[in-house]
Amino acid sequence: MKRLNLLCYVFFMFVFAGVSAQETEQKEARQEGHTNQNKFRQMYMEFATPNQYRTASGAPGPAYYQNEADYKMDIVLDDENSILTGEETITYHNNSPQDLEYLWVQLDQNIRKKDSPSLQKDGDGMAPVATAAGFANKYLQEPFDGGFNIKEVSRDGSALKYTINQTMMRIDMPQPLKAGESYTFNIKWSYNINNHVTNRARSGYEFFPEDGNKAYVVAQFFPRMAVYNDVEGWQNMQFWGSGEFALPFGDYEVNITVPADHVMEATGELQNRKEVYTKEMMKRYEKAQKSYDAPVVIRTQEEAEEAEKGFSNKTKTWKYKAEMVRDFAFSTSRKFILDMMATDVMGKDVMAVSLYPKEGNPLWEEWSTRAVASTLKSYSNHTFQYPYHKAVSVHAKNQGMEYPMICWNYGRPDENGQYSDRTKFGMISVIIHEVGHNFFPMIVNSDERQWGWMDEGINTFVQYVAEQKFGEEYPEAIAPNDKYPSRRGEPHKIVPYMKGNQEYIAPIMSNPEEVYQLGNNAYGKPATALNILRETVMGRELFDHAFKTYSQRWMFKHPTPEDFFRTMEDASSIDLDWFWRGWFYTTDNVDIGIKEVNKYYVTDTPTKKGKEMLKRYGASPEDVDALYVVTEEDEEFSKDMKDKSLLESSQMLQAYVMDNFSEEERKNLKAPKYFYQVVFEKPGGLVMPLIIEVSYADGTSEKITYPVQIWRKNDSTVSKVIPSNKEITKITVDPDLETADVDVSNNNWPKTKNKNEFEKFKDSSED
Repeated sequence: MKRLNLLCYVFFMFVFAGVSAQETEQKEARQEGHTNQNKFRQMYMEFATPNQYRTASGAPGPAYYQNEADYKMDIVLDDENSILTGEETITYHNNSPQDLEYLWVQLDQNIRKKDSPSLQKDGDGMAPVATAAGFANKYLQEPFDGGFNIKEVSRDGSALKYTINQTMMRIDMPQPLKAGESYTFNIKWSYNINNHVTNRARSGYEFFPEDGNKAYVVAQFFPRMAVYNDVEGWQNMQFWGSGEFALPFGDYEVNITVPADHVMEATGELQNRKEVYTKEMMKRYEKAQKSYDAPVVIRTQEEAEEAEKGFSNKTKTWKYKAEMVRDFAFSTSRKFILDMMATDVMGKDVMAVSLYPKEGNPLWEEWSTRAVASTLKSYSNHTFQYPYHKAVSVHAKNQGMEYPMICWNYGRPDENGQYSDRTKFGMISVIIHEVGHNFFPMIVNSDERQWGWMDEGINTFVQYVAEQKFGEEYPEAIAPNDKYPSRRGEPHKIVPYMKGNQEYIAPIMSNPEEVYQLGNNAYGKPATALNILRETVMGRELFDHAFKTYSQRWMFKHPTPEDFFRTMEDASSIDLDWFWRGWFYTTDNVDIGIKEVNKYYVTDTPTKKGKEMLKRYGASPEDVDALYVVTEEDEEFSKDMKDKSLLESSQMLQAYVMDNFSEEERKNLKAPKYFYQVVFEKPGGLVMPLIIEVSYADGTSEKITYPVQIWRKNDSTVSKVIPSNKEITKITVDPDLETADVDVSNNNWPKTKNKNEFEKFKDSSED
């Protein structure tokens, strides 16, 4: 047989080693009935087929359409009896290519009817101990009797036939509404407003027994058109409480009549400000339009406290107009303080506004409007320029809820005006979150009823980015040398959920009504996933471009999950099917560790293992100029192998280098002394990039990142060789905790001993 030179042998050696390792790994992984569950397989089976409405790139197609609904409303608030009465005219525009036989209208307040099935949707039981208030509310009181009282549904004075099914109302038109045509009809209604503090509702009033006043945050207060689209026709899924809202865009003209001593904010632009503001309030408003550094108080606390003492019998009508919004909400009370501040959002002036009772001070006057302004700038930088003229934060106990241009937010000092950092940051965070909802889903209008994560999870991710920016903008709000204490977004904070009991975990791609832990499922996990995608998988530049592309493609439109997934890949040129499959369609978790580490040395002397390997492939030491590797446990190992570079260890390699490299090239050659073969294992189901930190005996360290594709052929273990001219003392997987690894006990070599509770207590006592 012809003798092979060293270059040829090096090639064969790596082929043999790779085959050998693969055979071993396959033997370990082989099992009865095994099927290929490779995480890298494409998601054609899970994704909807692209079509003329929604393209394979994730962009709207040439035939994309969306229907619209315009509203004209007259609303009257009976403050004494907490009753809302309304009359609305809806003009529905059928922009779809289909004729519509009937229309579906949402009646979300019907969830509060005392015979509503939603009251019985959950199981319950007798706890060993409960509060008297809890027993009284549950077993002694009659359920609150809310829900819409529909007085009339008509067109041009003639009654229309309608059918109410829980929270949905079908309106039967005499003739089908043809494609491209519009239909105008009227609804008259009323309902009893609930106390949102006692029943934790999304809207209603809070009663203040000290002064006998109420503060109203009113939403879902009118019959609203459902969405009709190319994905599922009518989105007429019932409202059960968790799945929020799917709504079409439209224009609004709304007149709201309330007691004359009330102050109000609402969706839309106020049309009669001079009629409802005092002269002094108008002067302050004009000043606020030019104030970019600090809020200007429009209605002072002293004026609000004075109004609390009287209950006016007169009324005022506040008139609003809004264009291209998907909903309308308002808040009103005689208790409210009002402040505003102008904000430069990418060259456009937007008013940041806060509405709050004295119970919110001094916290609210200090931070609410500033948080609104900071949010508008941060979100716009990552998506698109905020299109509306204002954003309003309203103080409401125990609330966090969003609507176009206005939102309700919690955060209240104690009765002495004192508050903790937890209260302060809780308030700032909920304001950032709820104001951020103006972008998702009020403008990027996803279907909240079906896909809760598309508004909550995406918004929570951008909230995390905005919170960190807020901390930079207002360093006085946080401790020195600290960063903003975000509750969600950082990978390690989702670990307790992801490693929890699988019986109480659902995939992100689940309906909000079907999950046990909605906060973790729809908010925390998707926000963390996107943060990992930005920081670890894609990098900020590629991620930010793709995310902005998605936001701008789908602003004022109705995206689906596939539209998001496809756009993120389309705009970045990164195949992310493995990521979507693992993080969004399964409940798998991340667990990557070190199984074993072996240190190798190189010699020219044939070894027993080397000869056996050559024999297996039909070769012998006489056939090739070979290098052999040994560990300190092998019988061929000798101490003089230590601390020698690769070129010093092998005369054969030296000869090859002299024959094949120029003097200049030889100066730049590496000369590793050690070869560490590290076997990584992946007990967790999720594949992730393999990030390690290598520490050396001289005190230095370096990070190495292997791409996620390292797992593409073996989902269990993978080996990597680290050549080094310095001795390695430690290897750590995921050193910065950026992958949400649920078990870090296997992340270190040498293995780190976990301290028991007594040892931890002893260490803390000594400190």
